[in-house]
Amino acid sequence: MQKSKTDPAVQTGAGNLFARLWQGITARSRTLRERRRQQWLVQAAETLYSELGEASGVSIARRMLDRYAALPAEGKLDFLLLLATGFSTNPEQIDSAIRAYQADPVPANAQKLHHATESRRQELLRRLNFAPSGTASLLRMREDVMRWLPEHPELAEVDADFEHLFHSWFNRGFLQLKPIDWHTPAVVLEKIIRYEAVHEITGWSDLRRRLDPPDRRCFAFFHPTLVDEPLIFVEVALTEDIPDAIAPLLADGRPPIRTEAARTAVFYSISNCQPGLKGVAFGNFLIKQVAEELMKEMPRLRTFVTLSPVPGFVAWLKRHKADTPLLDKLARPNWQTDESLAAQMRPELQSLIAEYLLEAKNKKGRPADPVARFHLGNGAGIEHIRWLGDVSAKGLGNGAGFMVNYLYDLEHVVANHEAHVKHGTIFAAHRVRALRRTHSAA
Repeated sequence: MQKSKTDPAVQTGAGNLFARLWQGITARSRTLRERRRQQWLVQAAETLYSELGEASGVSIARRMLDRYAALPAEGKLDFLLLLATGFSTNPEQIDSAIRAYQADPVPANAQKLHHATESRRQELLRRLNFAPSGTASLLRMREDVMRWLPEHPELAEVDADFEHLFHSWFNRGFLQLKPIDWHTPAVVLEKIIRYEAVHEITGWSDLRRRLDPPDRRCFAFFHPTLVDEPLIFVEVALTEDIPDAIAPLLADGRPPIRTEAARTAVFYSISNCQPGLKGVAFGNFLIKQVAEELMKEMPRLRTFVTLSPVPGFVAWLKRHKADTPLLDKLARPNWQTDESLAAQMRPELQSLIAEYLLEAKNKKGRPADPVARFHLGNGAGIEHIRWLGDVSAKGLGNGAGFMVNYLYDLEHVVANHEAHVKHGTIFAAHRVRALRRTHSAA
């Protein structure tokens, strides 16, 4: 078969389909070099999908990912649109496989039907993963898909294929739980600083305060193919009692407690590090395994709770309680430092946040708040609502200063999880529900 002029390893038999696709995706002006790079990718994608030896597949996969990474943004978008249109399923093959199975429902025909309903795109992505660092490159590619998805809904099938494959490639059996401490290699510690999404780490001194004291712990999940790249990590404070505010836990110069005195493990920050893994859940495994590890080390621990933000509360107020005078008061600078004003606002705000956490739902019928959705879905219950638990600008702007202690009762998390998933049950302490009842009565 004739070889491509741009690379002798790549065949040129892309066919009329790809000729038509190529005319479409190059409608916008491009430099000659960009067009050649894109054309090579189109041809290489078809070649890689074809039957190849492993060595040839690795070589082409590596070159494809390198050339994709070198494309400008619009060039990357064009290639992703090609994946959406040129590597989808074949309706005629699906119809033929359905008829064959209906005529003779034997396992062989069922398998043929399965293969027919799987897009060519999934196999192409599997082969791209042959390349060294292929998994990391595909994570970045999916980030591109998610960025353009709102403007290009035709990429939804591409995104679904990525998520489907990542569920397999990042299943729990592959994940490695590792402790993070001050002696962890700097390349990992730098990423802990960068990826912290809940309470900003301002530098190395701040990081050391979170990792080095004897009453602090940090754990992360890693994947064998992503060396020194944490997937998700959790920061833990060991305390005597359940805390009601974040500032004392993060304060510079705070006296650490003795490990033997700790009775409570507080998960105060959980950060996902890989946006490309959206939809692939790790947090439920992480919290439960960390709790088990801590129990092995400190059998006297009795309570496992979070100290969590409420990031969607103020936005919910603006959408659903637009007529409440509270919004004007919340907009005042430093309202929380005016003791008289804060005391006046507190009862109604507490009632509203109880309503938000217990009743507000998203379009899928799940808790509206993303942090509540995560912890309640993992089998936790709402133990405390903390007034002015986070008075940082972010905490006030997103959650009106509120924080929540979600309780992980290890004996009941599985039952709680099942009840929440099947029936939408939200487990909450009486004190939390009382806030909502008070609001209803008023």
